Amino acid sequence: MSKYTDPNFDQCAVITIDTQNDFSLPGAVAEIEGTFEALPQMKRILDACRSRQIPILHVIRLYKADGTNADICRRERIEAGGQIVTPGSSGADLVEIIKPENGDKLNEEQLLEGAMQLIADQEWVMYKPRWGAFYQTHLEEFLRKKNIDTLLFIGCNFPNCPRTSIYQASERDFKAVMVEDAISGVYEKGIREIENIGVKVMKTEEILAQLADRLAERSSLS
Repeated sequence: MSKYTDPNFDQCAVITIDTQNDFSLPGAVAEIEGTFEALPQMKRILDACRSRQIPILHVIRLYKADGTNADICRRERIEAGGQIVTPGSSGADLVEIIKPENGDKLNEEQLLEGAMQLIADQEWVMYKPRWGAFYQTHLEEFLRKKNIDTLLFIGCNFPNCPRTSIYQASERDFKAVMVEDAISGVYEKGIREIENIGVKVMKTEEILAQLADRLAERSSLS
């Protein structure tokens, strides 16, 4: 137990990473293996958080057609005509199963300019230009203003964007939780390494139980 690293579910937010059609759906142009299978767990967590008014932030990628904002390892592919999470395309959109009911459509122009787009009650979308969610974004400022100190990470492809984002969160003294069955690309050594920097590794059922316990505690006090 550590007061510095143990998650605080009374001041938490959920961060979904790159859970977009082009990365998540079977046969998609840039399908990440295992993401489609993790979607049901993501939905359960998001639904539980929505019912409890816990903030949700969907962090996404958008690659301009000329490749100028793409990672250098993907830039040539985009320059050659590859279309991955192209602004305005269906591939750039959030996967349907994780969307809020009656949520607003993405405004890619505003997102590319750094806006935190409110798409539903207590639910936002933001664009990140590189692997980590904190790199050249307003995420830290946004979280501080809302007095959030614990982040629950779910989404697409642990070795790249979730892992980088988790390390960046730890560097900024946020308490971090990796939900291992709600993230694709998780591997055993990665779990051990992430635990070594004080990140809590949990499964969906454990998250749901924690949220249920907090709701019961608040109900007993009211």
